Amino acid sequence: MKVKLLTTISFLTYQLSISQTEKLLRGKVVNQNIPLQKIEVINKTAKTSTTTNDLGEFSILAKAKDSLIFFSKDYLFTRLQLKNTDLESGFILVNMNPKAEELENVVVSSSVFNKSEIKNIANDKEEINKIIIRKQFDEVTSKVMVYDGQIKHGLNFSYPIFDKPKKKIESQDDRFKKLVIASCPPDFFIKNLKIKPEEKEIFLHFCNADAKSKILLEKSNVLELMDFLYAKNEEFKSLK
Repeated sequence: MKVKLLTTISFLTYQLSISQTEKLLRGKVVNQNIPLQKIEVINKTAKTSTTTNDLGEFSILAKAKDSLIFFSKDYLFTRLQLKNTDLESGFILVNMNPKAEELENVVVSSSVFNKSEIKNIANDKEEINKIIIRKQFDEVTSKVMVYDGQIKHGLNFSYPIFDKPKKKIESQDDRFKKLVIASCPPDFFIKNLKIKPEEKEIFLHFCNADAKSKILLEKSNVLELMDFLYAKNEEFKSLK
C-alpha cells in the first residue's frame, strides 16, 4: 500500500515539474498567410522577448499559462495565453490584423453635369432630361433673392447692451480613445476586459479622466497601456 502511495506521489510530482518547466516554443506570425517580419514577441510572464525573422518565424522559452504578446506599430497587438497543447505540439501559428489608417481632411464635393458630360451618358433620354431640368433649376434658384425678414440698414437694438458673448465650445480630447482603438484588437473589450459593447464609451471616458492617460499618450508603450486598462477595468467594475 505504501509503495503504491509513494509511486502515485512521485508521478504527480513529476507531472507537476514537467508542467512548470519552460520549453522551447516555435511559431510563425502571418497576415492572410503572408509572413510578418520584425514582429516583437513578448513573454509577459517570463519577462523575455524576441522578434520574428524574414519568414515570420520565432522561438521563445515558455510554459503553460504564460501570456505571449505580439506587437508591431503597423498591426493590432495580439495576446495569447499558452495551453499545454501548445507546448506539446511545440508550434503555434499567429495571425495579426493591420491597423486601420485614419483619413484626415476628407472633402466631399458635388459636381454639376455640363453638356459634354451629358453626351457621355448612354442613350437614356429620360435621365438626360432630368439632368438638364435640374441644372436649369439650380441656375434659376441661385439668382433669386429670398427675403429674410430683416430691414436693410436697420438699427441693431441688441448691440452692445444685450449682445451676450458666445461660449467657446471646447472640442473633447479623444487622443487617448484613438490610441486605445489603434493599439487594441476589436474584440479586446469583450474578450479580455469582459466589458459590454454599450459600456465601452463610458469605460474609455472613465480611463481618459485619469491623469495617467495623458502620460501614456506621450510614451505610446503598449505594455503599459494594457496594464493601465486592466487596472482601470477593476476600478470600473467596482463602481457598478
